[in-house]
Amino acid sequence: MDNVVSLVKGDSSGAGHTGEYGNGTRRANATLLMLARNSELEKAMQSVRELEEKFNKQFGYPWLFLNNVPFSAEFKEKMSAIVSGPVTFAMIPPAHWYQPDWIDEEKASASRDDMVAQNIIYGGMPSVLIYRNMCRFNSGFFYRHPLLQKYKWYWRVEPDVHFHCVIDEDPFLFMEQNDKMYGFTITLLEFEKTIKTLWQTTKDFIEENPHFVAPNNSMGYLSEDGGNTYNLCHFWSNFEIANMDFWRGEAYSQYFDYLDSKGGFYYERWGDAPVHSIAASLFLRKDQIHFFDEIGYEHNPFTHCPHGPGLIKKKQCTCRGWRSFDYQGYSCMRKWERIHK
Repeated sequence: MDNVVSLVKGDSSGAGHTGEYGNGTRRANATLLMLARNSELEKAMQSVRELEEKFNKQFGYPWLFLNNVPFSAEFKEKMSAIVSGPVTFAMIPPAHWYQPDWIDEEKASASRDDMVAQNIIYGGMPSVLIYRNMCRFNSGFFYRHPLLQKYKWYWRVEPDVHFHCVIDEDPFLFMEQNDKMYGFTITLLEFEKTIKTLWQTTKDFIEENPHFVAPNNSMGYLSEDGGNTYNLCHFWSNFEIANMDFWRGEAYSQYFDYLDSKGGFYYERWGDAPVHSIAASLFLRKDQIHFFDEIGYEHNPFTHCPHGPGLIKKKQCTCRGWRSFDYQGYSCMRKWERIHK
């Protein structure tokens, strides 16, 4: 594919970046993944520096940076200088990024204008179409990128986030060894006006495909009435560690294609967070979803700081427990804990 790979540092060839650390411990087939713009260089470097310092300098996982335009020489040079493992810079295939031709632009534009009138975040600002493209890409296309095909696991990292604690245990191997498929740190409510028809569309899909619903799933986290209505809870997907075999599997592939055919990424403002969360909660067993309490994480305006006994001291965290969003305001942590009692 033309103009996909801009630069590769180190050895990221082969069937995935598996191998061993210096101490002989096995490495998972995984990559650290960031979608970033050239204008976000400083914010991206902040995130990368912190994750390298707190985790990756010990483990040496590769980085993959994606952009819908070519990365600048400055971005590639500066980022290459601060990562410990192999690094690849690549473009997103246009077919994975841009609004499909079959979308009714008049209808989509009217929806954006309506969201502007209601002051809904990312409803109609100049970059609104880019935001919708990004949500659709993160929902159904990132794991199809040619350079991700050799990997099984990914850790999504965004520009301008903070990692507050030392991560001295490999979360990829933890998930692999414990049959986990999806990991999160923050759970909260979605803006209802951005996903007006998402739940009904999901129910329509489930009615046609009941065999995809997992036994012992997490419906109790998503709904207060057995699935009749959606309580808006979702995992904040700016941090997620997951197995791409799930996204590539039959259940999620058919679910995403069904959602995409309805146009809700553009006629409303369906986000990848509720889409991923609903799918994981329904198509996985609840024990296959993992809350990473020990990973201190911040994405403005919310912070997760470990609350397990002794974790803040043990993990040398720079955050404070009282700042943790877990049991505040719009958090859904209590609903998540409720289904695990």
